[in-house]
Amino acid sequence: MTPSGDVPDSIRQAALAVRDNAYVPYSDHPVGAVLISESGTQYVGCNVESANYKGLCAEGSAIAGLVSSGERQIRKIYVIGPGEHLCTPCGDCRQRIREFATPQTEIVVLDGNGAPLKHYTMDELLPDSFGPENLSKTSGMAAT
Repeated sequence: MTPSGDVPDSIRQAALAVRDNAYVPYSDHPVGAVLISESGTQYVGCNVESANYKGLCAEGSAIAGLVSSGERQIRKIYVIGPGEHLCTPCGDCRQRIREFATPQTEIVVLDGNGAPLKHYTMDELLPDSFGPENLSKTSGMAAT
């Protein structure tokens, strides 16, 4: 058993390190994400704020790395915030994760020290979600 429960120490260390790289001059709320792809490759991301408040979330940053590397499936994603409270993915990130998730994808929210606070399935994180299968293949428009 690792000091942080069922989170491997390498994941915990990666989550802490990437969170420490967050650029958060406006919110002072650093968030990190460690994503494990279906191939087992690890992608990390942190939130990056900008003066126009159109920043990039940690989960979106990690997903961008996944897609940029040619992968398309998330096996597991860990999200770490700065404190002891749940720092769950925002609504936009829930939809981003959903785009590349399977029913088996695990979402793990860590406390500020990297210990697991809560585990989610995709259905628990975003119930009754809208995904690629909801779009009509023939018209490119949403199915009715």
